[in-house]
Amino acid sequence: MNIKEKIGLRVRELRKTNGLSQEKFSFECNLDRTYIASIESGKRNVSIVNVEKIANAFNLSVFDFFDSPIFQ
Repeated sequence: MNIKEKIGLRVRELRKTNGLSQEKFSFECNLDRTYIASIESGKRNVSIVNVEKIANAFNLSVFDFFDSPIFQ
């Protein structure tokens, strides 16, 4: 699994854990719903700025976002 797929898996995991649809989550992090969908499918090379937006939307630091067995 490449890093884009791992980030997508982590976003999907956190989004579902928080009971959010892609649309609702996209509003939370101020990113387009289709962009979130492409991240979750591992098709996007996400900038660090957008990783920070995503982590903040989950009330996580970037460190905590990446602190997951997914990235080991």
